[in-house]
Amino acid sequence: MKRTLYIVLLFIGCLSVKAEEPILDSIAVSEIDSIVMDLDSIARADSIAQMDSIAEDLMLEESLAWLDTTGCTADAIITELPDSIYIARLQDLPFIIEMPYNPVVRGFIVRYLKSSKRLAGLNIKAEYYFPLFEDALCRYNLPYELCYMAVIESALNPTARSHAGAAGLWQFMPSTGKLYGLEINSLVDERLDPVKSTEAACRFLKSLYETFGDWNLAIAAYNCGPGNVNKAIHRSGKRDFWSIYPFLPRETRSYLPLFIAAAYAMNYADAHGVCPTELDYTMNTDTIRTNERLHLMQVSDILDIQIEELRRLNPQYTRDVLPGGTKAYVLCLPTDKTVDYIDQHDLILAHRADELINNRRAEIELLHKQGLNGGYSVNGVTYYKIKNGDTLSGIAKKFHVSVKQLRAWNGLKNDNIRAGKTLRIGG
Repeated sequence: MKRTLYIVLLFIGCLSVKAEEPILDSIAVSEIDSIVMDLDSIARADSIAQMDSIAEDLMLEESLAWLDTTGCTADAIITELPDSIYIARLQDLPFIIEMPYNPVVRGFIVRYLKSSKRLAGLNIKAEYYFPLFEDALCRYNLPYELCYMAVIESALNPTARSHAGAAGLWQFMPSTGKLYGLEINSLVDERLDPVKSTEAACRFLKSLYETFGDWNLAIAAYNCGPGNVNKAIHRSGKRDFWSIYPFLPRETRSYLPLFIAAAYAMNYADAHGVCPTELDYTMNTDTIRTNERLHLMQVSDILDIQIEELRRLNPQYTRDVLPGGTKAYVLCLPTDKTVDYIDQHDLILAHRADELINNRRAEIELLHKQGLNGGYSVNGVTYYKIKNGDTLSGIAKKFHVSVKQLRAWNGLKNDNIRAGKTLRIGG
């Protein structure tokens, strides 16, 4: 599915931290030594070290953005504990997914714990997002601990984007998002919608588990794709994560240990002296479904809600516009504002309508149409890149034009087209 995540790079520097007397319950000592040596060599690489530094700055900024840490005085975080305590605590977690302990996992745990404010921030954001995750996981009969995958994917930031193009809490690439029913176009990106992206993630994870029959392998496949996991299984001749570990992409080798470490650190933060923090935005929300074309600024002005708050509650509307039309879109509001919205619905729709909606109607409709049918615009002209399997008649239907028009606009003598070429849509 995936890409190199800055969240993963952030924690690579911890790999030089090793237990003095590790107690291993799921992997041979010789295998762990090989793993740690391999990962240590990665951590020492200059390029990774530079990326780690940049990633840490980005992660710290994001993790502190929504927090009030003025009362946080956790200066003496407890990290040096006997391995037996870490093991016992992991075993005490009410999880179905196996949580093995080894020096790699320990290293990531220590790194989480040493970033006390960051960890406090993750825990407070978990209070907001985990109930949503758990409801969806329950509906799909999936383990609740899969919530921690969103921690290592996005640091629970619904607008997180990777350099490779993955986005949202669950870091879907556009192709995978569309495969699982997410709308992605110039106006709407449902990868950023916490509810719909979580639903898609549950469907994807369920499919991966049905494929591999093992949660550790399914989690690895979520990161690097089923194909890479199958290759690692073929090369190793075995079907468990730690056996195929040396054959996985480097990022994926860190993925499961990060998952385990995040689960430990967030569950035992209090035991390590990590102080609590306070969230500075509302957690009580409700939704309105509407077919009306609507700009978030109209809602902001009339209901006296900061536009930044509305964008946080509705991150999927990348241009602040609900497209409306035949499909109903969801507007998320603070609970105490939903009745006001209903009472002042007509006033909201009329407010600044010419400025924000009516005069932009043609632009909005074009952007929405382009996003849905794969077109793109350059200097006001729409183009379409031909894909394998496309026909001229099929493209004409997508853009609601005739085959004759397409021929004329592109100087075509017949209906023959070739994948990779670009068609002009319009005179």
